[in-house]
Amino acid sequence: MNRPAPVEISYENMRFLITHNPTNATLNKFTEELKKYGVTTLVRVCDATYDKAPVEKEGIHVLVAG
Repeated sequence: MNRPAPVEISYENMRFLITHNPTNATLNKFTEELKKYGVTTLVRVCDATYDKAPVEKEGIHVLVAG
């Protein structure tokens, strides 16, 4: 399935990266994309579709909104 490209939004001194929701099967590529953009904190706003442990293992803090 084709996924839309990430969209980066800047506001004052903050940066937001809007992305699709990955699955465990696409998690490695997704994590590499996050690292490419310098993401340090990920806020999950959708239902969980992947295990957050591999993302956190890469040094990206995962928060769950809700």
